[in-house]
Amino acid sequence: MALGQDPLDALEIPDGTTVEEHDLVTDGDIVVGGQSTVEFGVRGRNVLAGERVTFGGDIEAEGDCRLDVWCDVAGNVLVGDDAYLGERVHIGGRLMVSGDLDIGDDVDIEEGFEANGWIVIRNPVPTLVFYFLVLSQLLSIGENEAADELADALSGDSDEEPLVIPRGSTVSDDAWQVSTPATVGDGCRLHGNLRAETIVVGCDDNVFGSLRARDDIEIGEDTQVHGDVTTRDGTVTIADGAHVRGDISCSALELHDGAEVDGTIRASGDIRLIQPDPDAGDAGGSGGDTSAAADATSDAPPTDAADAEADTETDPATDAETGSTPEDTGSGPTSAAEPDPEAVPDPAGDSAPE
Repeated sequence: MALGQDPLDALEIPDGTTVEEHDLVTDGDIVVGGQSTVEFGVRGRNVLAGERVTFGGDIEAEGDCRLDVWCDVAGNVLVGDDAYLGERVHIGGRLMVSGDLDIGDDVDIEEGFEANGWIVIRNPVPTLVFYFLVLSQLLSIGENEAADELADALSGDSDEEPLVIPRGSTVSDDAWQVSTPATVGDGCRLHGNLRAETIVVGCDDNVFGSLRARDDIEIGEDTQVHGDVTTRDGTVTIADGAHVRGDISCSALELHDGAEVDGTIRASGDIRLIQPDPDAGDAGGSGGDTSAAADATSDAPPTDAADAEADTETDPATDAETGSTPEDTGSGPTSAAEPDPEAVPDPAGDSAPE
């Protein structure tokens, strides 16, 4: 990764993420970029937040919780393992830690805290810097296996993908607003209007809000969008079984068979209606190939008729070989102009004069 590149370069919502009342719930980790605002409470495995992140509810972490400098939490913080709080972190409720607590200077916890492990008061380094220093130290002393284990843990080597909120984002019950691409997994239930550079929504989702992007928007199968779908310069693709309960405004539209749109469709470019054709898939194609196959089928009877005529024209020769007289009106004059005994030697004919 190049220096200065933000590793949190997209909004990534994993499969099964839901918004329950005032909490954002996922089975995996939650990673929030610096200077972001999350008006929900969050519940996940590990919760990592950059500097100056604001949470509007409680934080519940089954594993570790690390809050960088100047973070603000309106509710309680419940941690299943260890907690790391940077300097000048503010918690409006109570802090409860099952493991160790590493706390910085000028931390304000309004309703007190409780930790079952060690309590260390100091100024923790930023999260990414801390992990980078640990990896560098392990590699410098030759502990490659330990470094690989830590790298695998940081890369999310687990069954669940993390929920990633990029830097400078705003997530609330009204809007999810980011300046990066956004990806929503399968089986999610979200509240709020989604604003991003590009949007990809998975299958079997429920989005209670509108979708707006500058570029392309893709909506997966059996997904319901309770709002409008708008893009400035991109293409909107709606898969089979998807249902948009609002208007669509786009540059181009690809609407699969089985998709439903309740509102008005406005497109400055092309509108394509894509029909499924599993039978024609074996013959090699899409809707155009289906019509070509139909034309080929319609041309088949004349070909059979031509073959029948060819067979009829060859019947006189066959009759000549067997000694019979042709009775076909179309082939009679031809056989008279060219006598069969000269054209085709007939053993039966040679024996007749003898």
